Amino acid sequence: MTRFILKRLAHAIGVLWATFTAAFLLLYVLPGDAALSKMNLGGGSGFSVEALAKMRAYMGLDRPVWQQYLSALRDAVRGKFGVSVQTGQDALHMFAAGIPETLKLAGLALLIGLALGIGVALLGAYTRSSALRGLLSWLPVVGVSIPSFWIGLILLQVFSFQLKLLPGMGNDGLASLVLPSTVLAIPTAALIAQILFQSLNDILASPYIVTAKGHGAGRLRRLLGHALRNAIIPVITALGMTTGNLIAGSVVVETVFSRSGIGLLTVKAVLFQDTPIVLVAVLFAATVFVTVNLLVDILYPFIDPRIEIGVRRPKVMGPTL
Repeated sequence: MTRFILKRLAHAIGVLWATFTAAFLLLYVLPGDAALSKMNLGGGSGFSVEALAKMRAYMGLDRPVWQQYLSALRDAVRGKFGVSVQTGQDALHMFAAGIPETLKLAGLALLIGLALGIGVALLGAYTRSSALRGLLSWLPVVGVSIPSFWIGLILLQVFSFQLKLLPGMGNDGLASLVLPSTVLAIPTAALIAQILFQSLNDILASPYIVTAKGHGAGRLRRLLGHALRNAIIPVITALGMTTGNLIAGSVVVETVFSRSGIGLLTVKAVLFQDTPIVLVAVLFAATVFVTVNLLVDILYPFIDPRIEIGVRRPKVMGPTL
């Protein structure tokens, strides 16, 4: 176990370095000038070329790209990302202030997504109605296909503007989380339902389920007591990607619902080429991704003791009757 964790930590460091490098180079090749954006934010419009050159020198933008990269990488290793181009505040502290609101949104969305996804898959596998089964198997496809921003606009129009049941903007309590977390949860629920529904169908057709039926196990017991434990393993694997998608999806959702969090902060940072904020955001998302995937790997043996850490991830596990 220790060797496996150390190996994964080394891999995580490599992922973080590659992510940082890709983000830095992408920001460098994008059109625009961070120094010009900063001077425009200061309210100036008639500044001279000399003043712009001094600002570029002050921000270190006049140096060769490799020097800028090495300087930024050295500072990032030390936990220093500089100050925001937009506000002049410390980039790391500014970003950290938005994390709690985004985590509330992503956490509630994950709970809703798990409940909806697992519920749809279980009902689809349990029902004897072919019409209902077909409908439930079709719903995840729709959930994955519809853009999140479109769902958000529809929910805003219906539940906030017309029915006035829920607030549509801001960070005012639990009620303000309902609509954005639901929007963020729909793709997650659709993915979980698709994976679990297919996995349950495969396992319910396995010989050991037929044996359990022959021993007198009812349909619900076969589904929950025998099939679900083995069918849930691919879902746990997908949670690694899902968690990263929730953080990424917060960019769109927080913009639509005008919520103050790291998603909206990142959008503004990209628009103004606020490199320190963007680099913090990218490294945060990458850290969440590698951490969740490591936790998922460690969680496997607790779900099924026959899975050995560091060997492989089985696609379908055999039963224990």
